[in-house]
Amino acid sequence: MEFANTAALNKKVRFVLVSVALAVAGAGLTACNSDPDIDITKIKANTDPADKLYAQGLANLNAGNVGEAKAKFAAIDKQDPFSEEARKALVMSTFLNYRNGQFDEAITAGNRYMKLYPESKDAAYVQYLVGLAFYKKIPDVTQDQRYAAETMKAMQAVVDNYPTSEYADDARAKVRMAKDQLAGKEMQVGRYYQERKEYIAAVSRYRNVVESYQSTNQTQEALARLVECYYAMGVTSEAQTAAAVLGANYPDSQWYADSYKLLQSGGLEPRENSGSWISRAAKKLVLGEG
Repeated sequence: MEFANTAALNKKVRFVLVSVALAVAGAGLTACNSDPDIDITKIKANTDPADKLYAQGLANLNAGNVGEAKAKFAAIDKQDPFSEEARKALVMSTFLNYRNGQFDEAITAGNRYMKLYPESKDAAYVQYLVGLAFYKKIPDVTQDQRYAAETMKAMQAVVDNYPTSEYADDARAKVRMAKDQLAGKEMQVGRYYQERKEYIAAVSRYRNVVESYQSTNQTQEALARLVECYYAMGVTSEAQTAAAVLGANYPDSQWYADSYKLLQSGGLEPRENSGSWISRAAKKLVLGEG
């Protein structure tokens, strides 16, 4: 009787244990079935070491797969942002965005690089790319010239911080072009006011060209327009000074010939007043500053 009771008890225990095991297994299967599908290829890509991702990015770039190359470089930044490969990947991202005409993205990536690695070996190149991206966004002079100002600022940073780099000469040229664009905008607005006989407003624009953008090709016309505006307002001393400065710096200019003729029509001639702001600005003009 005792043996039979023991056997029955063991059988009952085994039944309970099996039931529990099946319940646990079932719960595990249910949990797995409720989880979203996992893309194991993405898991593999994200766990590749930074150097391998960088090599893959370059390989895709060489194969013409620009989108895939950008994805690889971006993955490095997310996975291992403080590695040397992440630094180089950010250079490549800036370049690829610029090359693809995604100038805003190039500017963002480039500016981020310059904040992180201003002393690195690629800093001059990245700063130059930022300047080029702004340069490509400059519209004609009839529109807002914010990007011309940003181009001048970015390219001047190349000149000031990396003067011996291979990008410095072109950066200087781009600074001059941007200044000329800004001066052209001032001239356009000045002519607008002058045509409406709002001479004080026009003089303000022309003065900005003479004082701030002496090295541009807009200076001759700005001085001649100052002669016209001051003459029209009856401020003959300033008109004569503007003509004198114009003649001293651009004696063969048609602008000077026209200004001289205008003064002569009123019985005047060019004569510099050393106390005039135009005379003070002329000293910078002679020195080739601005």
